Amino acid sequence: MTGSVDTKVDSYHPNDYEKQDVLETVSINERFDEAGNETFVQSAAERSLVRKLDYIYVMPFIAVLNFLQFFDKSSLNYSGVLTIKADTGITSAQYGWLGSIFYLGYLLFQGPNAILLQRVPISKYMGSLIIIWGVVLTVTSEGKNFSQLAALRFLLGFFEAGIYPCCIMLISSMYRRTEQSVRIGVVYICNGIAMAVGGLVSYGIGHMENVLGKSSWQWIMIILGSVTILFGVICFFCLIDNPRSRFLRLTPEQKEVVDARLRDNSVVRTTEIKYSHMLESLREPRFYCFILSSLLINFQNGALSTFSAIITAGFGFSSLNAILLSVPSGVVDCIYIAFAVWFNRRYGHTIYTSCVLLAISVLGLILLIVIPKPQVKLLGLYMCWSYAAAYTLILVSVANNVAGYTKKIFYSTGMMVMYTFGNFIGPQMMVSWQAPLYLGGMIGYMCANAVCIGLLLLARYYMMKSNRERLANPSKDEIDVNDDLTDIQNPNYIYRL
Repeated sequence: MTGSVDTKVDSYHPNDYEKQDVLETVSINERFDEAGNETFVQSAAERSLVRKLDYIYVMPFIAVLNFLQFFDKSSLNYSGVLTIKADTGITSAQYGWLGSIFYLGYLLFQGPNAILLQRVPISKYMGSLIIIWGVVLTVTSEGKNFSQLAALRFLLGFFEAGIYPCCIMLISSMYRRTEQSVRIGVVYICNGIAMAVGGLVSYGIGHMENVLGKSSWQWIMIILGSVTILFGVICFFCLIDNPRSRFLRLTPEQKEVVDARLRDNSVVRTTEIKYSHMLESLREPRFYCFILSSLLINFQNGALSTFSAIITAGFGFSSLNAILLSVPSGVVDCIYIAFAVWFNRRYGHTIYTSCVLLAISVLGLILLIVIPKPQVKLLGLYMCWSYAAAYTLILVSVANNVAGYTKKIFYSTGMMVMYTFGNFIGPQMMVSWQAPLYLGGMIGYMCANAVCIGLLLLARYYMMKSNRERLANPSKDEIDVNDDLTDIQNPNYIYRL
């Protein structure tokens, strides 16, 4: 953030602050519009820099990475309607545990990840993780029983666990706050694309039964794992993780632009772990609102990521057709997220939009369990995926509204820990004797989404209250971004709601 200047705030929109009856002159470090966004005119030099990041050095890697990450994780979902159960002798209950054990590995890596993320260059760290999990996925094809599959799923989750926090930190440090929602949206749109393309690819691989003596589910693991290893090597050497990197070939004007962008996003990479940032987070009510929301919303994610093909097969479709019908789920997922990030970019209302999307998901769950027609059940299943767009906007809110490098990592780690717990618990709510509708689990997900809405509105209230206080009593202090201040320590910080 830059030094303070006097600016006049003509009005406050209810999206961010309650309307005022009088005009006030405030002194803040940048002028903000009614959505809490910084108002600036992007120069030609900055547009050129952003194009480099979007099309060459950053976003292509993030897009492919998240496509592969979701596809690799979902390989069990596609294998579940092929012959993996018969070939390995696992029961339906053990299959559910394979979905959960992945997230146990995910959970246990969050502590080491928080430290490594601050100590190791992100590009080298991400590349190493990708290569290792690609090897694990390839070896999973040789699993012969539940114990072996469980151990390999645990390791897959363990080494995939660092990827989302890395992506969020990379986007937070390379892009302005107003640019971040679209880029974080891309992360989750790629998940939807992976679901859609994954259904088609897995449908094709599903016909490779007994090729070279291997089952079709084994070929899914082998092909995906090999592609992942190759991409990991590319990522290790080519991903840019420093906005001042010499590989960006910055002009003198672009170097000044980078400094301004760093002041805007208030993220400067530092290897110093600041425990005061962690304590500050633990004292904030909104921290608990966000991490509990991450827990609750991912009950549903864990279940659908593991059981969606099985649920669809329960509507009366064949195994291969059930895989094929996962394609519209991916398409709908992309549409929800694209709409959410477009709406957020244009109008703001990040948290309100997230709440509406959660309400749509609840309606989809109701259709899924109440209406007997398979076609309507499919519609309900597709509507359920709106939760993914809601979660994307929650992550956008956290990325936009947490400053201080250690604090941002701490928030992200807390979100991922709860994400892990949610995904671990979710499949366990799908009790086998309730198949194919899993009534108890569906009701549980509806209740979780409803509570999540309340928590998000509470977090919004706390941030709106802070905005009103800061705009009413503006600070004249000049802030140096290199001081690595948190959003609480920086009196000029305005939350984007």
